[in-house]
Amino acid sequence: MTTFASGTDTLTRDALTVLQPGFIGTTAPDWLLRRLGEGLASVGLFGRNITSPGQLAALTAQLRAERDDVLVAIDEEGGDVTRLEVRTGSSFPGNHALGAVDDVDLTREVAYALGRRLAECGVNLNWAPSADVNSNPANPVIGVRSFGADPELVARHTAAYVTGLQSAGVAACTKHFPGHGDTEVDSHLALPRIDAEEAVLQDRDLAPFRAAITAGTRAVMSAHILVPALDPDRPATLSRRILTDLLRDELAYDGLIVTDGMEMRAIAGTYGIERGSVLAVAAGADAICVGGGLADDATVRRLRDALVAAVRSGELAEERLAEAAERVRALARWTASAAADGVGPHRPPVADIGLLAARRALKVTGEEGFTPLTEPPYVAALTPVANIAVGDETPWGVAAELLRLFPGTETGSFAGEAAGRAALAAAGPRRIVAVVRDEHRHPWMASALDALLEQRPDTIVVEMGVPQAASRGALHIATHGAARVCGRAAAEVIAGR
Repeated sequence: MTTFASGTDTLTRDALTVLQPGFIGTTAPDWLLRRLGEGLASVGLFGRNITSPGQLAALTAQLRAERDDVLVAIDEEGGDVTRLEVRTGSSFPGNHALGAVDDVDLTREVAYALGRRLAECGVNLNWAPSADVNSNPANPVIGVRSFGADPELVARHTAAYVTGLQSAGVAACTKHFPGHGDTEVDSHLALPRIDAEEAVLQDRDLAPFRAAITAGTRAVMSAHILVPALDPDRPATLSRRILTDLLRDELAYDGLIVTDGMEMRAIAGTYGIERGSVLAVAAGADAICVGGGLADDATVRRLRDALVAAVRSGELAEERLAEAAERVRALARWTASAAADGVGPHRPPVADIGLLAARRALKVTGEEGFTPLTEPPYVAALTPVANIAVGDETPWGVAAELLRLFPGTETGSFAGEAAGRAALAAAGPRRIVAVVRDEHRHPWMASALDALLEQRPDTIVVEMGVPQAASRGALHIATHGAARVCGRAAAEVIAGR
């Protein structure tokens, strides 16, 4: 596509302003700094961009040297989805653990502590929390990222999370509007469809978003899902009925609307990212998120030029693009003010709040007759394929924590129909700790547990996903998430600590 302008005219600046691109590396490349000078107002960070808090602080300072009010965004949900601690696992439990405790003050404190950590590193926009009601147990992409299956519980914890995060000076981005919980398809891979009636959607899926709006969420992220009761033709990200008529007009939301990643197959595989970006802005989106997979200057130029061409052809109103760009700048002003003046009380987070929350979230079955381990066990991790939002680079489980408590602990990862037999052979005479994740969604995993418990009824089972399957094993621990602190909390119970 032909480049229409050098980056200095108003139209091109607005087109750059609405983009939230990613990049490769742990320092900002020259092309990104140049685009910030031309009007780009946001940058998205991923695990590949982060090695330590000090490095991240230096990176955000580098970005602000080029543009002092730049929005630096990250997908830091805590729990299973972490970018700050992508190589170690999170210090904070995720939403499902917080929902299991059901203490809104705790949720607020965890979000505040997480926000403080982000703010100290120079990050000022968090693509969190997930406000999805996990109403479909077969959901492959939400699961423990949701506070739970009860709309009222999800609503009150979403509001608490928004309040806690923003009191630390970090803008919340509540997602995935109008609700991704009742899907059986991952929108990273294809376009999901929710066939619920509008009355159900109003009572169930929209309740947490109403709560987030009341709590003052600064941003809302759209979902790449088709909801025929709301719009039979366009997925939510591209739907004026959903983004403008419903979110703006009916729910009276006036903050920033951000799209989910445009390179996800639900959009890229159906409309393409250029066409999809134009349709999203026309529908009411203000910021185009891209960069999880496509993270280069060519992508930024393609999307910028597609928006400029759409305005010049009359397909996209120039006023709509200008309005979107102004909303981005307005959020940038809020974050700059929050950084300069402070938002809410200046107080240190509660010490070890993440671990305290993870301990409270445990549901332990069979503890009465259980004798804590005294010898190094064998940890058999029955490992499913990780969804793309979580990624496969973040470690999970209890093996590392048990190794710390019991030097000599051994571990192995198993999957498929032969997983149970293979784990038994590998464990030998050692006590087995079987670690599962969403047993109810994986028949092979349930069969593997059957085989383990038949031969070794003293096997300890740790469920680190949604605990939908029946509790079984000599001891059953449901952690409600696979964050590092969840593994530590479970290991403490196994060791009787």
